[in-house]
Amino acid sequence: MNPSLLDRARELASGPRRILGLTGAPGAGKSTLAASLVEALDPLAVLVPMDGFHLANEELLRLGRRDRKGAVDTFDAAGYVALLRRLRDPADDLVYAPRFVREIEEPIACALPVPSAVPLVVTEGNYLLVDDGPWAAVRGLLDEVWYLEVDEEVRMDRLVARHIAFGKEPEAARAWSYGTDQRNADLIASTRARADRVVRP
Repeated sequence: MNPSLLDRARELASGPRRILGLTGAPGAGKSTLAASLVEALDPLAVLVPMDGFHLANEELLRLGRRDRKGAVDTFDAAGYVALLRRLRDPADDLVYAPRFVREIEEPIACALPVPSAVPLVVTEGNYLLVDDGPWAAVRGLLDEVWYLEVDEEVRMDRLVARHIAFGKEPEAARAWSYGTDQRNADLIASTRARADRVVRP
């Protein structure tokens, strides 16, 4: 990890509650950097991924969106905004956030405890800088947003490997990565200019 990133995160954790957002295309390294920052700053930081707000598979089937899970309209964006508002000005001693479990491809409610005394919340996800619909409120609730960017070949290799690791056949993993995931990546790339800094992990 770039030491300057850790130094900046430590600065954000040095006062009242702040929220740092990490965004970028699927496979850019958001989860890895977020986990590294939180581990390095323990106990001053906690990780609350946006992925906890995936709609359940049952609901995606009802809506006819299961075949493009991960797209911008397959999340409870308003729910994510509501949680960020609670985390932004903590009035409760403890707030619980949901967590997404890749092994079962489902969100689990109340899985991540966020004590009010923790000064830095790190949140990572694809759509933190989208300025349409409920997502538009997210940017104003984040103190700083970093956009992660990596070489496209590296990103796609990571993405295909991730899908295979979680159960997809290689052909299906490539089809999903270059189809649904790439359409999402194109949308995310259009939000890059709204970031505070661009990071190449």
